[in-house]
Amino acid sequence: MLEVQSLRKVFGGLVAVDTLSFTVPDNSILGLIGVNGSGKTTVMNCINGIYHATSGTIRYKGKELVGLKPHEIVSLGIGRTFQVPKLFRRLTLVENLLVPVLGDSRSDRELAAKAEALLADVDLYRIRNNYAEELSGGQQKLVELLRVMMLDPGLILLDEPFAGVHPNLCRVFIDQILKLQEAGRSFILVSHDLTSVYRLSKYLMVLNQGQKIAEGNAEEIQNNPDVIEAFLGR
Repeated sequence: MLEVQSLRKVFGGLVAVDTLSFTVPDNSILGLIGVNGSGKTTVMNCINGIYHATSGTIRYKGKELVGLKPHEIVSLGIGRTFQVPKLFRRLTLVENLLVPVLGDSRSDRELAAKAEALLADVDLYRIRNNYAEELSGGQQKLVELLRVMMLDPGLILLDEPFAGVHPNLCRVFIDQILKLQEAGRSFILVSHDLTSVYRLSKYLMVLNQGQKIAEGNAEEIQNNPDVIEAFLGR
């Protein structure tokens, strides 16, 4: 589904991502982990067009993404959530979900019904008319994921979805991710919550100083000496 080859992103004299290559198959969850500043979010920003890659290629279903604008990449089927939720605080939950489908050919009633069904699926229907600013941080992250789902993306980029989220909401989040994967979606999951990443991702990639230092399943990553050194020091 996604193929990244020799991706490089440089900010002045800082090499944030250094010649990185990886693939994301259909119906999979790639766990992307590393210490702070290792380049994880920069990779996500290059994929969805917030940053323009210095060099390399990023292809989604065979189409080159480098050089496209974020809204063009979204239209191809790539959704994105952020470590800090980007909701419209003075819009209701339903209105927030309707924002990305403004101008859609479907009727307002059909779109509103879809938004309400998504909210009901995570037990937020009863507060569907509340303002987003009334939600907890974890609920805002969940609504942001639902807003992405209004566009039915094939690939979803999740940046720290579990950070600062109540354990009960984390379980809802994990259930939603697994449900969406079963429906055919793929994910790139960036998180410091390694327990959740190991549970969700059969294949992981570890970055350090912009470079890939390890990849494999959870057991291989946990026992890799380079990963242990990156996280804990010598």
